Order: sequence, then C-alpha cells, then structure tokens
Amino acid sequence: MHSMDMDVKKIVKEHYGQAAKQAKSGTRSCCGPSSCCSTGDPITQDLYSLDEMAQLPEKAVLASLGCGNPTALAELKPGETVLDLGSGGGIDVLLSARRVGPEGKAYGLDMTDEMLSLARENQRRAGVTNVEFLRGEIENIPLPDNSADVIISNCVINLSGDKDSVLREAFRVLKPGGRLAVSDIVVLGDVPADIRRNVELWAGCVAGALHQDEYRSKLADAGFKDIGIEPTRIYQGQDVRDLFSGTDLGLESIIAQVEGKFASAFIRAQKPAATCCGPDCCRG
Repeated sequence: MHSMDMDVKKIVKEHYGQAAKQAKSGTRSCCGPSSCCSTGDPITQDLYSLDEMAQLPEKAVLASLGCGNPTALAELKPGETVLDLGSGGGIDVLLSARRVGPEGKAYGLDMTDEMLSLARENQRRAGVTNVEFLRGEIENIPLPDNSADVIISNCVINLSGDKDSVLREAFRVLKPGGRLAVSDIVVLGDVPADIRRNVELWAGCVAGALHQDEYRSKLADAGFKDIGIEPTRIYQGQDVRDLFSGTDLGLESIIAQVEGKFASAFIRAQKPAATCCGPDCCRG
C-alpha cells in the first residue's frame, strides 16, 4: 500500500478512535478541528430528526460523524439486508435495522476497535437484535458475494485512499439488482492543492473527496448503473470558516477559493439485475 494511504488510514483510525472515547464520556466530537465544535460542525449538524434521535442511545448520536442521513434516503424495505460501510458508533445501522424490521438484517463494518465497542454497547442499549457489527476495512469487505440488498455509508468512502477497491467490493457484495445509497462529500469545482496536501483534513471528512464527475466515473468503472449524485448541503461562507478554523487553511484568501466547492451529497447507484445466460433460463 502507498505510504500516503497508510498515513491517512492511521490518522483516520486515531481520529475516530478518539471520537468514540469522547462519545463514551458523554461529549461530542466533530468532523473538523476541535475548535469548530464550539460553533457547530457545519458537516454533522442537523442530519437526523428528533424522532430518529429519540429512538437511539445518546452515545450513538454523540458518536455520529456523518455528512448526511442515508437511512432516510435509501428507501429501505422490510426484510432487506443492509450493510453500512464505516459504521462508527452505529447510528445508521440501528436506524436501518428498525426500517428493515425483524425479518431483515443490518450489518455495520468498521476498522476502529473503539467504535466497534461503542456500537455494540449502543446496540445492547437500544435492544436491537437484527444487527451484527463486523471488524474490517471497506476496501476488503468480510461478507460473501451477492449478500446485501443495500449498501449505505455516511461520509466514509471519501476517507479511503483506494476508492476503486471500495466500490468494486461494494459491487461484489451487493445482490444483482441491489443498490448503493451513500452520503459522502464531493467536490463541485477546482480545489487548491493546499487542501489536498493537508492530510489531517482526511479525518475531517473533507480532503480525499472526489470531484462529482470522477465519482460517477469510478462507480461506472466498478459496474454500477443508474448513477445519481444529488448535493444536499453546499458549504458556503461561515460553514467554510468553521470547518477550517484552527488549521493553516483558515485564511480568507483560501476560504474564498474553497467556498461553494465542497458539498455533502446523496449518491445512488444500482448493480444490474442478473441476466439470462443459460440455454433454458429464458424459456417459458
């Protein structure tokens, strides 16, 4: 693996491990530098309804570092099997489990031991039984081929240094006709190289984001069809100032170049349904 990818993975693990410890102690982490927590994290705030939060243990909500609400947008159906890539404290897994019902199943996959421990504690507190949390990396999903109806993820794929592997693995694990429904950060325009080089921002959900056109291309290369990317929150003005507060990118000159270039987006794609390939399968 490229040394840059290893550095990113180490930083992400440390950042999310610390976030899990903070949630266990009853305090909230945030996507950006710690200084942005005092003003409200522009990425993570106001993603879940009061009804959704009322269903969950407080520590699951405190550990949420997502940029969207994929469970609300994925149109989950009773009986489906759902996999959450980078499940963190388990908020989206627990919400998904309720949506698919007792006849369905929700898996959460995470590489951070502290988050897995917190997620399993949150599962016990929520009393949800149709859930399983798995340890592993999203570039190498520990599930068999054709095993999930839906794959969700919340501001995690952009953190990977090997997004092609992530999307190929997602395609492999989905059943024919299955769907990808993820929230992620995308780039809408040209971004200064300074941001790409600031590795610490990988753990803050921003650096590592793909341009929306490149995201489409990578999804298509992995085999997906019916690809859609819908920006749900474009970061402007004060959002950008809060996000970069406390970093060496907090200069007005850089903020002016970044404003309107990053967005949370809901990304949809589908694995093609199985096609008839045998001599007898199309008869009748």
